[in-house]
Amino acid sequence: MKQRSLLVRILWFLFIGWWATPAVVNIAWFLNATIIGLPLGIKLINLVPTVLSLKEPRSLGNPDAATGQRSLLVRGVYFLFVGWWLSWFWANVAAFFAVTIVGLPIAYWMFNRLPAVTSLYRFDG
Repeated sequence: MKQRSLLVRILWFLFIGWWATPAVVNIAWFLNATIIGLPLGIKLINLVPTVLSLKEPRSLGNPDAATGQRSLLVRGVYFLFVGWWLSWFWANVAAFFAVTIVGLPIAYWMFNRLPAVTSLYRFDG
């Protein structure tokens, strides 16, 4: 799948992405707090870059790009011991930066890396 134009992504961010991203992160964390909702919560966190700016995972357009992912076992163990608390902290720091004009580029960078911080998921392949 081809990436959307920069203008469309900017407009999305200005009108939807900036407020929808924290909502998705909070819904994901609520789901992660339950055993039943955990798979959906992780899936939502992995979609944060798309919600933020309509950025598409490289693996959608190039299935071979997904072969570089770490194993599900490694990612699960990482999430269990590190990812669940570090990603919560990471997302809240990013949200803090997002409310300032100066910190907005840092927040954008941090939100785009949230899937990797949470479960070592490489959004870009």
